[in-house]
Amino acid sequence: MSDPSALTRAEVDPADWVETIAAARSAGYTFFDWLTAVDQLDDEQAPGLDVVCHLMDGSTPTALRRKLFRTRVPAGAHLASLTSVFRGVAWHERETHEMFGLDFDGFDDGTGLGLRPLLLPDGFEGTPLRKSFVLAARASKPWPGAKEPGESEHAKPTGRRRVSAPGVPDPEWGPR
Repeated sequence: MSDPSALTRAEVDPADWVETIAAARSAGYTFFDWLTAVDQLDDEQAPGLDVVCHLMDGSTPTALRRKLFRTRVPAGAHLASLTSVFRGVAWHERETHEMFGLDFDGFDDGTGLGLRPLLLPDGFEGTPLRKSFVLAARASKPWPGAKEPGESEHAKPTGRRRVSAPGVPDPEWGPR
């Protein structure tokens, strides 16, 4: 017998995003948990942002049904807003817009102010959760984390290629 609380996944075409989530809500997935994006802009075959939405059916608390929906939004495209289906998604869409630069068409949080900054300070430029975002602090001083394999003064070189930590710019970027 399968675990009733197991997470099921569904791949959704961006054009069917709102309809699919609305159908899931009608099928009992009435608890909106979260929505976010994953930067896949470096995918050579289909660059874009993966938007993921997690819903739950709480009608049987001892056996929650959970479903994860994912859609790939092509680079530069917009995605329809889910605010007409779940009002609580507004905060998540604002955060995803601010951190990844994804626009949500039809966004309505009831204020009439549209997509606007949520977490970052006024005047902040850029999309800090995209892989391409360069952290200025990492451009001016070395990565403070653990050393890469083979960099320790006590270890023998491993022959692995050196990989920079996320947000560390290429050596030719900016002043050092």
